[in-house]
Amino acid sequence: MHTTNYYNTFIEVAEDCPINLAEVPPQKGEDKTVANLQFEMIAENPYRYTSDEVIFGIHALRKGLESNLDVEKALFFAKGQACLRASPLAKRYAWGVHHNAEGKVAIFAQGSAEYAAFLADSEVKKVKAMRSSRK
Repeated sequence: MHTTNYYNTFIEVAEDCPINLAEVPPQKGEDKTVANLQFEMIAENPYRYTSDEVIFGIHALRKGLESNLDVEKALFFAKGQACLRASPLAKRYAWGVHHNAEGKVAIFAQGSAEYAAFLADSEVKKVKAMRSSRK
């Protein structure tokens, strides 16, 4: 089974993020975007969920999955899935994602003291979010 979890790692905002200060993802129309759902799930529950729980939880919600979730989760992670390095939160909306020692995640606004503290902490592994373009 594949996983998207990191441990004691900080995902920095993508180098080509179009903004410098974090913003809440705007809702487009009546349906919430993946960015809206990720933001709400993580911001309202810091260090409650792992990356796998966030990624699969939103997949299940968007697909309307309500039963056999263990089976559906096993099928979902039977192949590799994009991790939070590919999240619009870190690529477009300037949110860094911290994975603690248990793999639980929280988000921090670029430009905040907490974001800067993670960058300065030599005990925390740093990885960049995926770029939006190949340039």
